[in-house]
Amino acid sequence: MTAPHSYARNSPGVSKNVTAGSMGGLIKESDKEERNRAPVSDASENGREKQPWTAVDMSGQNLKILSPPLFSAAFTFTTKLYLNNNKLTYIPPLIGRLRSLVSLDLSLNQLTFLPPEIGMLVNLREFLLFDNHLETLPFELGSLYQLDILGIEGNPLKEDLKSLIVEYGTSELIKYLREQAQVPDPPSERDWIVLDDTPVPPEDKLSVLSYNILCDRYATQAQYGYTSASALAWEHRRDVILEELRARDADILCLQEMDNESFDNFFRPSLAHNDYKGYILLDKQLVDFANTAINRPDMKGEHDIFNRVMPRDHIAVVAFLENRMTGVRVIVVNTHIFWDPAYNDVKVVQVAILMERLTKLAEHYAKWPPAQDKDKEIFRFTNGDGEDGSEAEEPIVQKPAPSMEYSSGASIPLLMCGDFNSAPGSGVYDLIAHGSLANSHTDLAKWKYGNFTRDGMTHPFSLKSSYASIGELSFTNYTPGFTGVIDYIWYSTNALQVSGLLGDVDKQYLERVPGFPNYHFPSDHLALLAEFVVKGRKEKKIVEADFGPQRDRRT
Repeated sequence: MTAPHSYARNSPGVSKNVTAGSMGGLIKESDKEERNRAPVSDASENGREKQPWTAVDMSGQNLKILSPPLFSAAFTFTTKLYLNNNKLTYIPPLIGRLRSLVSLDLSLNQLTFLPPEIGMLVNLREFLLFDNHLETLPFELGSLYQLDILGIEGNPLKEDLKSLIVEYGTSELIKYLREQAQVPDPPSERDWIVLDDTPVPPEDKLSVLSYNILCDRYATQAQYGYTSASALAWEHRRDVILEELRARDADILCLQEMDNESFDNFFRPSLAHNDYKGYILLDKQLVDFANTAINRPDMKGEHDIFNRVMPRDHIAVVAFLENRMTGVRVIVVNTHIFWDPAYNDVKVVQVAILMERLTKLAEHYAKWPPAQDKDKEIFRFTNGDGEDGSEAEEPIVQKPAPSMEYSSGASIPLLMCGDFNSAPGSGVYDLIAHGSLANSHTDLAKWKYGNFTRDGMTHPFSLKSSYASIGELSFTNYTPGFTGVIDYIWYSTNALQVSGLLGDVDKQYLERVPGFPNYHFPSDHLALLAEFVVKGRKEKKIVEADFGPQRDRRT
């Protein structure tokens, strides 16, 4: 279990010179900026918790083919795989499933090519290919940003590749392959999942898109070493983001990690051409979690507030809107919760503060006066951007409906979007979905946060994740170190009903994509899109009197 196979380790391959990259080939923890997203976990560590061994040595066995079970889920914990000194002529694409591999030895075989799926092994630090028949390397090898040692001697490699690794080392070769790779074919369009096709008037439907677009500041090579510089460039990413926003054509957009400059100088004027001002903004509020926490009387003197919650600068934006044409009012929340899994208690407190504030705001909004008719005039290009760049505003002639009235705050349609950095089953998820969270929940551990940890937490809204009806997506955040669901569009079930959802990413496409962002997906998060039907809105019909068959008035 601990000693290497003596025959394998004494094979001629070990006497070859290996080319090691400089520290530039590795991503040091000190170089990584704090990224407001899910944690990067070490897949190999997860394997070690379950397995007493993590290495598979099949060297020197005269193997000609590899059996598919080797690449099944049973071996995904493998960190070291020795296949050297065999008679292999090819490596199956299924090897891309062994994403925990840190060391792979394919030396002393008869390989003439490597499958593109080799680029999925982004945790590789050592890759030995001595004495094969390789003339070239797949561009997908450029995804192996953590590779420190590449043993390639003894192959009839093309001169340009050989000179790169001889002169500059592994890291420069990997960089060259990454930056020179052609743009891959785009994936199939994500399916539109219809949950309810009951015919309803278009004005009774409401679509919402939520998207963490990945702020330019965080889109660095240190953080996303598997992505080419051209795909990380903000000029490219913002165009792809805008293209997706326009293609999805949602009524309401909730974007996270959107900086003011990008919004004011690019997205706002661009989206104005798509008539993004169909709602009346009745009110808007900013919820600052840290300031709210330290100013609560029940939390004064609580050290955990100052040490754990106060240093985080996360917020939520609350908008109270009215549909000009139907009079339906809706509360829309957009938020981004702290990412670090070591601070699950902070995430719960941030959401508890949000729900407490929402409860008070909703009761206030239930008493909000009707909107004035002058506020309901509908304009095209209402941000002052005409088709020809002029300031002209063209009113659309259509009579608006009166403002709807609501008996309580909880009866107002509520949509809560964002990157919650919390998986289903977490304290954050349970608090929102179940309306309460006990003070004994494991996410709160030993920490003390006033009434929240003394009495537990509650809220009056009946909320559900819009994707819960399909068991959530396969993932909303996709990176080599983490793949999971952490983004949501929550909705009030008493006022709204989900009628359609944007589905998963093409699974075949993902078999050769180690993580986002890339050329087709400009963020490490997916855009979520949900369509709702507004419940309880009935048009008043004018009933004409029936005077029976029409008669000739002259008789």
